[in-house]
Amino acid sequence: MAHADVAAVASATATAAASQPLAGRVAIVTGASRGIGRAIASHLSSLGASLVLGYASSTADAAALAASLPRAVAVRADVSDEAGVRSLFAAAETSFSNSGAGGGGPHIVVVNAGVLDDTYPTVATTKTEAFDRVVAVNLRGAFLCLREAANRVRRGGGGRIVAVTSSVVGSLPAGYAAYTATKAAVEALVRTMAKELKGTRITANCVAPGATATDMFFAGKSEEMVRRNVVSNPMERLGEPGDIAPVVGFLCTDAAEWVNGQVIRANGGYV
Repeated sequence: MAHADVAAVASATATAAASQPLAGRVAIVTGASRGIGRAIASHLSSLGASLVLGYASSTADAAALAASLPRAVAVRADVSDEAGVRSLFAAAETSFSNSGAGGGGPHIVVVNAGVLDDTYPTVATTKTEAFDRVVAVNLRGAFLCLREAANRVRRGGGGRIVAVTSSVVGSLPAGYAAYTATKAAVEALVRTMAKELKGTRITANCVAPGATATDMFFAGKSEEMVRRNVVSNPMERLGEPGDIAPVVGFLCTDAAEWVNGQVIRANGGYV
């Protein structure tokens, strides 16, 4: 091969590596069928990752997303159930062996699945069963995913754990007490894990969105409630899932290895 041809191949290889920094890596994203999780999964795929799309109930949405991505499988799993969480990791280990990305634990885990009590009760009026449901998914579910990730994400470089929390941890709005409490607890878990994973080269961080235009955000809100979120933001709009996904994507790349144990609030200046 002529020198010019070698140079051209090297240049093309470098360009491909830069555009797909997650090529050859396997990522699990929970709550991936809709909203922020769907945007994150699509973005990680665009960066070259193979995807395990965890979802709870939206089978058609999850299947359609998996079909639209070059390397993805949809796995129905209740994150509050230990066996369900393990099934996501089993899929990561077995689903992509023919693509060169399988044969071991995942490289990336994005803990995104969450629920919200859309009646927005005060602490005084929060029903026990509603509180328990929020805790089961947002806190217990996150804990089970984080624990599994701490044991099964690949060591030695490229290991990334990202939990999607919320900027309400900073703003403490009325009506969100259970939700805020669970997200604050997840942030504490992740920041502690970052220290416990010393020596593995696995990073653990949180991304905390502000008000983002998803089905979960709009549920139970009046037009006035939505408007207040818009006018109180310095950017004078709601966030979009596409505002959050690139932040998570960056944290999953090698370029972000020096960012560890952090909570990054992506909210347009809301708090």
